[in-house]
Amino acid sequence: MTLKVVDLSLLIVLIPALIILQACGNVKGDTPDGAPPPAKVIPFADAALFSVDHPEQFPVVAAVEKPTAAELAVTGTVSPDVSRNVPVVSLASGRILAIHTRLGETVQKGQVLMTVRSDDVSGGYSTYKMAVADETLAHAQLERTKDLYEHGAMALNDMQVAQDAEDKAKVAVDTAAEHLRLLGNDPQKMNSTVDIEAPVSGVITDQEVAAGSLVQAYNTPPPFTISDLSTTWIVCDVYENDLASVRIGDTAEIKLNAYPNRAFQGRVNNILPILDPNLRTAKVRIEVRNPGIMRLGMFATATFHGQTKEMHTIIPASAILHMHDHDFVFVPGPENKFRRVEIVSGDVLQDHTDLQEVKSGLAPGQHVVTNALVLDHVLAQ
Repeated sequence: MTLKVVDLSLLIVLIPALIILQACGNVKGDTPDGAPPPAKVIPFADAALFSVDHPEQFPVVAAVEKPTAAELAVTGTVSPDVSRNVPVVSLASGRILAIHTRLGETVQKGQVLMTVRSDDVSGGYSTYKMAVADETLAHAQLERTKDLYEHGAMALNDMQVAQDAEDKAKVAVDTAAEHLRLLGNDPQKMNSTVDIEAPVSGVITDQEVAAGSLVQAYNTPPPFTISDLSTTWIVCDVYENDLASVRIGDTAEIKLNAYPNRAFQGRVNNILPILDPNLRTAKVRIEVRNPGIMRLGMFATATFHGQTKEMHTIIPASAILHMHDHDFVFVPGPENKFRRVEIVSGDVLQDHTDLQEVKSGLAPGQHVVTNALVLDHVLAQ
C-alpha cells in the first residue's frame, strides 16, 4: 500500500518535465543548426532623390573651371601713416596764453595753434636791440676813421680795425634778427609772445598741452602732432598658419564696419617680423588712400588677393538653392530623377553677376539644373 503512494507522487513530478522537454524538442526541430531565423531588411527611400515626369523641362549646364586669385579675409583697424605724422615743436619756452585749436580738428599749414608768453622772445629782442646799437656805433667809428685816413691823420691799420668791428656788428644784428624770425616774431615789432604755427596741413591727432600750462623748447612729447590722413594704414592680424598666403605687394579689398557697402583698394607694404606670442599672429600693414571718411581706430575687414591663381568651380547663380542656411544644387540622376546635393558656395563674380563660385561639393564638368528654385517649387507641389 505504501509503495503505490510513492509511485503516484513520482508520476506527478515527471509529467510536467516531460512536457517541457517535448516543447524544447519541437523548437529545435524548426532550425537544425540552432540559429535564429534571418532578419528581413527593408531599405528606406533616398530622401535626396526626386522623380519628375518631364525632366526635359529643366535644362542643365555643366560646371566649369575658372582661375581666380587666392583670398584670405582678416580683421584690422585704421591707423595713421607714421611717416606722415609731423610733431609741432615749440622753439620758445614759456607759459601758454591761449590754444586756438583742439584735438581732432583739421588745420592748414601756417595756422596759429597756440600763443606762448616767453622770456626767450624778450631776451631775443634785447639782444637784437643791443646788436643794432653796437652796429650803429661801429659804423660811425668807421666813417670817422676813413675821413682821418684820407687826410693822413690815421694809419691804414686803424681803418681796417674799424672796418672789421663794423662787419662783426652787422653779423650780430643779422644773427639776432634771424633768431627772432625763427621764434615767429618780427624784429621790427617788439612782442613778448610768440605764435606757434602748424608746419603742415592735416588733422590734430595728439595734444599734450592745455591753456595755462608750461611748454619747454624742443621738449618731448611735442605739444601737438599733425597727421596727414590722405593715406592711412590698415593694420591687420594674420595667423601664423596663413602667413604663407600673404606677400608684400598683394592687393587687398578693405571694407569698414561703418560703411559695409563701400569697398576700398589697398596694397600690402609691410609684414612685421615679430609674432604675438599669445595669439600667434603677425601684423600686416596695408596702405590705403583715404577719401575722407576713414577715421583712426575704425574696425575694418581686409580681403587679400594673392598673386597665385587657384582653380574654382563656376556655375550659374540661379543653380544654387539657399535653404535653412545651407546651399544646394540639383544634379541629374537615373530614370528621370534629380538628386539634391549640398555645396559650399563662394562669391558672385564681379565681372559676371550671374555666375557664382562653388568652394566644395561640386566638381568641374558635373551637370546641374540651371534654375534650382523652379525645380524645388515643382517638387514641393
